[in-house]
Amino acid sequence: MYLAAETWTDLEAYFEAESLALIPLGSTEQHGPHLPEGTDHLIAEAFAREAAERTGYLCTPTITVGVSPHHRQFHGTMWADAPAFRDYVESLTRNLATHGIDRVIFVNAHGGNVDHLREVGRRLRDDGTMYAIEWMWNDSIPDLVDDLFAHNGPHGGPKETALIQHLHPDWVHDDRLEAARDGGLVDWENGARLQHGSRTFYDAIENTGNGVLGDQTDATAEKGEQLFEAATEQLCQLAEWLADRDREALLPPAHV
Repeated sequence: MYLAAETWTDLEAYFEAESLALIPLGSTEQHGPHLPEGTDHLIAEAFAREAAERTGYLCTPTITVGVSPHHRQFHGTMWADAPAFRDYVESLTRNLATHGIDRVIFVNAHGGNVDHLREVGRRLRDDGTMYAIEWMWNDSIPDLVDDLFAHNGPHGGPKETALIQHLHPDWVHDDRLEAARDGGLVDWENGARLQHGSRTFYDAIENTGNGVLGDQTDATAEKGEQLFEAATEQLCQLAEWLADRDREALLPPAHV
């Protein structure tokens, strides 16, 4: 069920019967010369909408701008300052509690959002409002991602390229995949700027001239479909698991 497509009177039955919602979140930021700037929020929305369709749980509209100042040197990147992002997501999530939602899955597809969504979840849990957790699609299927690609790259790499090839093939510049690979950083594991155990960089451009990481030429729509099906199944299972939990068990234990 997609919240924005329903009337308030039709939503009443859902809120009487269910207490779970999916909130898709991503970013609007550079993804190299080959992928659209909406890559992350397009991926998050696809997973959340598909999981909602399969399970019957509620999916909210997508939060399309995230914490992305580390991509600001590249044209078109949009971002929210971290405190503003946290406060906005918290406020939006709290208003769902007004309607009876007491458990939420943040369906996230942008690494820059992870820590902030965890913080929002803690705030909501600690004051007893609800239990909200962050879900990142590639973290749900790490073995498959590793099996499909030799050089993943955490941003604009083959896994994201494959997903967009599957979901929005017309928005991928397949003729630029080699340029994306050659102008970026292929071996993220060994090529990032690290000194004596410290990350010495703050912005993507300090590691990659065109903004992306990994070997994009290793991506195909078929691989993207594999990723999408496998991760969607994981998200559906997570939703069912969360819906079955007793509310009191989800809230903080009492002090010893």
